Amino acid sequence: MKSLFNFISSKENSELKKGSEEWEKILPTLWLLGKTGSGKSSLIQAITKNSSIEIGNGFSPCSKTSESYEYPPEKPIVRFLDTRGLSEAGYDPVEDIEVLHKSSHALVIVMKVDDVEQSDLIHTLKKIKDIGGIRHLLVVHSNIASMSQQERARAIEYNQHQIEEVWGEEIHSVDVDFLSEYDTTSGVSELLDEIKEMLPLIHTLLDEKKHLSQEEENFALLRKEIIWYAGSAGASDLIPGVGLVSVPAIQSKMLHSLANSYGMEWSKQLMKEFMGALGTSFAFKYFSKFLVREGVKFIPMYGQTVGATAAGVISSTSTYALGRVACKYFYHKSKGEVVPKNEMQHLYKESLAWAKEVSENETDQK
Repeated sequence: MKSLFNFISSKENSELKKGSEEWEKILPTLWLLGKTGSGKSSLIQAITKNSSIEIGNGFSPCSKTSESYEYPPEKPIVRFLDTRGLSEAGYDPVEDIEVLHKSSHALVIVMKVDDVEQSDLIHTLKKIKDIGGIRHLLVVHSNIASMSQQERARAIEYNQHQIEEVWGEEIHSVDVDFLSEYDTTSGVSELLDEIKEMLPLIHTLLDEKKHLSQEEENFALLRKEIIWYAGSAGASDLIPGVGLVSVPAIQSKMLHSLANSYGMEWSKQLMKEFMGALGTSFAFKYFSKFLVREGVKFIPMYGQTVGATAAGVISSTSTYALGRVACKYFYHKSKGEVVPKNEMQHLYKESLAWAKEVSENETDQK
């Protein structure tokens, strides 16, 4: 059976490419709106912890007036959209909004506290408001250390009023200074908390909790890669007639990559041992449910809408859960240790629940 062969095979194939291309079309996107020098690059650096990022470095054209930066660059799980045309006469945000409509998204307006000349930004925001489709906004007042407390309060109030007057309602805001060494007064932690609420998948990039074990610490290093594979599997399964082949192929490539990370080679024997560690009935139930989902997609009308959407979500979340338990299995196998089946099964269910929660939250943001 071709789908089962793809699950066993570790060879590179076109299915992974198709899946990753579909995933990149719907990447969760953070739209940054602000003048040059307002602090957009610093905001991205705070999220990705990549201090080398600058506007123009790593960014690629996304529309006539905007550029995007996908992170991590090799296997992205989030996109940053930077509008470069604010000061250009006749800037039209329609193209940028179209990009966002394909993914869960949030709009972050970045304004330097000591810059009250924001007419281009206000004009653009009016156009965005008229077009509609943007539900989640955050205003970031940056460079707060450049003014005295009293002056800063007046400037923030003025800029915030300009934004809320255009939008017609109160908008959450955060006051930050990216040059304050991220101390407790810089406002950066509050900013990151707000962004996590707007775009839940960013939790993955900002997860700084202490890990209880070396195994968890190792998994944390591979988590973004697993999410990329999960997103690719889910996106490919939205296409009629593609998921039956693409999902097993993508999952196989993920397992091959994870095995290599732990110094092992993915093979038929290793697959058999891995599935055995999850329980004798796991593989049968896993593939049976997968085939049922793919069969539902062939039901006229329903299958191409509700069926495809449900299949995409389940393929994404199950791929993530599979990747999580694989990391645990490979870690302990590399040390000659055995993980109890009930512990593996519990971790799979726990990981599946986490992925489903994130997926539901992402859907709510649309």
